[in-house]
Amino acid sequence: MRLEEITRSVDTLPAMGGAALRVLALIEDAQASAARIEKALREDPGVTANLLRLANSAYFGIPSRIGSLRQAVSLLGLRRVTQMVVAACAAAVLQRPVEGYDLPAGELWRHSLAVSVAAEGLVRELGIGAGEEIFTAALLHDVGKIVLGRFVCEEMARIEAALGRGLTFEEAETAALGVDHAAVGADLLARWALPADIVYAVRWHHDPDRAPASHPMLDVVHVANVLCRMIGIGLGREGLQTEPSETVTRRLGVGTGHLERVASRTLQWANELAQALAA
Repeated sequence: MRLEEITRSVDTLPAMGGAALRVLALIEDAQASAARIEKALREDPGVTANLLRLANSAYFGIPSRIGSLRQAVSLLGLRRVTQMVVAACAAAVLQRPVEGYDLPAGELWRHSLAVSVAAEGLVRELGIGAGEEIFTAALLHDVGKIVLGRFVCEEMARIEAALGRGLTFEEAETAALGVDHAAVGADLLARWALPADIVYAVRWHHDPDRAPASHPMLDVVHVANVLCRMIGIGLGREGLQTEPSETVTRRLGVGTGHLERVASRTLQWANELAQALAA
């Protein structure tokens, strides 16, 4: 059965880079220090270099040059540095082309970055608390596509038939494969031992109205994802999505003006981060 094949694929996918997992483990330790972060990353100079490039990007707005991990933690804080480590580790995977979704090389990464900065932009615009891991949840919201892409490609005729019956793309995935990319992504992140709030936001980001309970992180990731698709960032085969859930927008207090202001800056913010990692 397709679902069994997909489950085996999740089982065999390598875990996120060891550097990210080590630092994610430290984030739960109230006594974690910059020195311990440096030690955890010492064996992965590539991730360290990417982290410092991100720390010095215009997006984070640090006026002085950051030259060390210890300085980055001091100026940006442990959680922000952890988010950068995850981004640095995720970049290699998310930059690949994704068959089945019509996403050429770099497009899933561009969309993921855009949703991350849009999510943070919405949090600032609305003045709400959505969890300190909002950047990471938004960055990884579509990671399930990496696993599911091959299966979507092989079952495209059945998916297109389901779309012809008026189903959404995610509903069509489930009809053809027994699961959609959001559920696969959540399963993958749970296996990587990411925080439960992140896993929950990824699982329900396409359909927050069906989630067992509301959660601000889920709501913001949902709206940020829809917003980026509305402005044409990372569409692929799924196409445009014109509006987020009415229940979610009411719950967050999102108005047209909020969306317009965040949308006007999202592409610039995402490009700044992408350029930092491409340097």
